[in-house]
Amino acid sequence: RESFARLSAAQTNKGSGTMGEFHDRIAELDKHSRELAQLAPDAIKAFGTLSREAQKAGAVDHKTKELIALAIGVAMRCDGCIAYHARNSLRAGATRQEVAEALAVAVQMGGGPSMVHSADALRAYDEFAAAAEAKAATAST
Repeated sequence: RESFARLSAAQTNKGSGTMGEFHDRIAELDKHSRELAQLAPDAIKAFGTLSREAQKAGAVDHKTKELIALAIGVAMRCDGCIAYHARNSLRAGATRQEVAEALAVAVQMGGGPSMVHSADALRAYDEFAAAAEAKAATAST
């Protein structure tokens, strides 16, 4: 797949001074999403509203909803979804163990392809966690 190949190519450029392939993927998607929002503002605004409303805590807390979204991103084999929801799971307070258990459910539901994407999802979570730790360490010095 083209997007997976692009991510694999980004991985080989890890020493290029960027934060990592999943950070790069989000930056790339954000840029093109802004362009799409200018071209189809009503549809993109509606999607944003749907996303915000779906992620609001209710009977199910926000962290659990992000873990569900990450697992669905894996099962759907959506590289961009994996990047966004790995980052958002961390931001919502998910631990690495919680992410791993959600990914195990994705593997159960999606079989072999979900296993491959689960490995990428865990790497994405680790990338965002390492960046957050580095940022916190820099801020405390």
